[in-house]
Parts: sequence; structure tokens; C-alpha cells
Amino acid sequence: MKYATSGLLAALALSTALPALAQNTPEPLVIALPNDVNTLDPHMTASIGSDLSVASHIYPALVLRGPDLKLQPDVATAWEAVDDLTWRFTLNPDAVWTDGEKIDAEAVKWNLERVLDPARKSRIATWFAPIETITAVDATTLEIKTKTPYATLPDQLSMFFLLPPDWAATNDPASATASGGPYIMQNRVPGSSITLAANPDYWGPQPPFETVVFTVVPEDAARAAALRAGEIDFAKSIAVTELARLSEAEGVDATAIPSTRMAFMKFNTRKAPMENKAFRQALNYAIDKEGIAEVIYGGYTTPAPCQVLTEDYFGFNPDLKPYPYDPERAAELLEESGVDLSQEIELEVATATYVQAQEATQVIASQLSELGLNVRITELSFGSFMDKQVKAKDLAQAAYLTYAWPTLDADGQLSLFEKGNAYDYWDSDEFSAIIAEGRATTDPAVREDVYKRATEYMCEEAPIMFLWNQPVSYALRDDLTWQARGDDWVRAVDFAQK
Repeated sequence: MKYATSGLLAALALSTALPALAQNTPEPLVIALPNDVNTLDPHMTASIGSDLSVASHIYPALVLRGPDLKLQPDVATAWEAVDDLTWRFTLNPDAVWTDGEKIDAEAVKWNLERVLDPARKSRIATWFAPIETITAVDATTLEIKTKTPYATLPDQLSMFFLLPPDWAATNDPASATASGGPYIMQNRVPGSSITLAANPDYWGPQPPFETVVFTVVPEDAARAAALRAGEIDFAKSIAVTELARLSEAEGVDATAIPSTRMAFMKFNTRKAPMENKAFRQALNYAIDKEGIAEVIYGGYTTPAPCQVLTEDYFGFNPDLKPYPYDPERAAELLEESGVDLSQEIELEVATATYVQAQEATQVIASQLSELGLNVRITELSFGSFMDKQVKAKDLAQAAYLTYAWPTLDADGQLSLFEKGNAYDYWDSDEFSAIIAEGRATTDPAVREDVYKRATEYMCEEAPIMFLWNQPVSYALRDDLTWQARGDDWVRAVDFAQK
């Protein structure tokens, strides 16, 4: 099994995948983010739409995922599976950080070991838990051996960015940066903006804009107003109700595309009454997902087919269908559950994070109340929401979330519900055992069968309320082009001046 790319093919891949790199526009590209970055350390975050998108401009990776959702070279010019447990990467000998450190096999090895160090408590350590040994064969050859087959390791590495080891020994990567990518961080105003300047010593293709500014604009309406006023050039997570009006505004294009991200209400089965399967199923029948998709999301989305995978993922189960809207069946299951409906059910939702999540949560709460449930909504900032979920392990009985996984493989997305995962609130031994089966082989047919069973089991057990595909709604200046992508990455290299 080979995924190798020769030096010539690597150059061709970059030139075809990134056509905008031939130009360098002096006018700044201003991109609005709904949230500030939580940390500048790429090893301490899994937030792609903010933290890792910004990091991808500053730091190199072995491989990247292009807007066509296919892997492309970065530091690695070639990669191949030598056997079921061994991956070999060939590195670009010209890759360096701005401090002069070589981005060689030893440096990559140090980065992986940094993440895997238990004392570091890296939020992405579980991504690489299957790794057994990392060997720098020579300066441009890295071998990674895994304890079990890891078919998606290159895909996972597309969201793993490399720090310079010598620099990191005397600096805090959470608040400082040292570039080895196309841009250098020029200025940061926490809570407000990050300004990047093109890296004059970048070893790769010339970036498309001399300056890129990420500005924090939390409110949907404020992002729309800033676009109309020409204060920003691009924004995602625009309320779909604003798309038509924005398209009519002079100098603005706006639309939405399907994403690789599924929205759901995660149930905390460690808090009563969410341990009750009949109760969880009842909540799935209680919500008019088609109506919400049409009214709140303007028909830009469809109900989830009883899984957290979209058709973009390997392992998507085409046989599963959405839970239908059936209040009568929901009432039957509520009675069957024996749950005291007078007890309070808290629904948490992060503000200024997920597309129209607060509006959707209001409707969900209303429809649950119509069935006699005592529902309360709690709104939190995204930072507080994540701390409560991951650090404090104290999620409410239900919380509005969306998940996507850049490997576009069921293993990554479903592992977020695996027992022991930092994001898991289900604790299912049976589900975890099924996922482990898929991880133990590289045979696509076997893996597909495993994920069919895993998605069917999850649909039946209903550890979440399956909702809908979160649309990628966006708007940009009409003299710009964006290679629209359904995943969460926001990168300057995907833009070009018309």
C-alpha cells in the first residue's frame, strides 16, 4: 500500500492544488473569526476553525489537506505504508524555521514525543496514542511504527503542526510563535486580532497575500455589517437568513455549501436521567429536524441520517435514516422510561460558535417542553464551554455541539465517543470494542463493515440527539475568490485576488 509522491510529483501537486501562490497581493486579506484563538500552541488544541487555522499559516506540517479535501505535501514530499505497522515519510531537505533550525526527521520526532509526553497533557495526545516508536533514519527520512494498524495516520498528521525544538526550550508556544510556514506573526491583540506578515525566508511557495489579518467578530450581525462596510474581506458562520441580503449588497458574494460537520445534542449519560436509553430515544423523536432545517437554516441543511458521519467520510453508513419527528412515539418512550419529567434538564450552548446554535437550541427546548419536560438553557462563552466539557468533565445533561474530523475517516470522528476519550460522556464498552476492531486492520472492506456496525449501534443507543449537517455559510468581497471547502480550515492560500 503506497501513498508516495516523488519530488517532481510533489511540486506538481503543490502547483495544481494552490494556484493562488503565484501572486503576492500587497492589500491585506482580512478574515473574521467568531472566536479568539484559545492558544497559539498547536499541540494544545483541536479547534480547527480558529486555533489550528491560524497555526497553519505560521507552522509547517508533514502533510496538509487541500480545499479538494485530498492530502498534499508540505514538509513531507512522500509517504508510504511499508507494512501494516510502519509508515515512512521523506522530508524536504530545504525546510527550515526562521531561527535557522532544520525541519528534519529529528525535529519531527521531537514534536511527536512532546505531544505524547504524559506530563505535557496535550489535548491531541490521543491522536497519536497508537504510535510505538519514532525513528529518525536520517535527516530526511522518518519512520513511525504503531502498536496496531493505523491506516489514517497521514490524514491525522494533516492537523499536526511542528514547533522548532531549540526555540521551544526557551519560549512559551502558548503565547509566542517562531515561524516555519508561509507567514510570521507580526502582532497580536488578545481578544481582538492577529496580524501575519509573509515570511521572506519561507522555503515553500510564495504566499498569496503580503499581510493577513484575523479579526475577532463574535456576533453574526456584526460580521455581516462589517462585510457590507468593507471592513473585512471574508467571514464564515454567517446566519443563513443574512445570505440573501448580503448577496444583494454591493461588492459582496454570499452563499452556503454542505460541510463535513454534524450538529447534535451530546447527552451526558453520567447525569440522570440521560443514562436511560428509552429517554434518550424519546428526545430524538421529539424534535422536528426538517422544520428547523427549513425555517432556521433556510433549507441549506438536512437532518442527520442517524450518525455523525457525512457522505464525505470513509465508513459512512448509507442504510441509516434519520429519527423521524414523531411526538406520539416520543411520549410513549417517555412513559416507558419511567423518568420523572418534573426534574430539570439543562441544555448548554456555546455563544458565537456554531451556526445559529442558540436559535436552534431555543426551538429544541420549546419542543421538549411541549412534551412536558422541564428544560433550562445555559449559554456559555466557547472558552468556558470547552473548559467545562474537557477540563472539569462537567457537561450539563445535554449540550449543543458539532463535530468534524479532518481525516474524513469514521475512526477519527467516532473515536470522540470512545470510552476514555477526553470528549466522551457515554462510557460504552461495547461501542469502544467495535471501534478497536476497525483500528486493528488496514483492510478497507473489513473496516467498512466494522463502522457499519458501529454506526448502527450508536443510532440504536442514541447517546446523542442526532440533528443536522451544519452548513458552511460564508460571504466574501466579490473581487476575491475562495476555494470553498466543506471542512473547517480557513487559510489564506485558498484565496486569490480576481
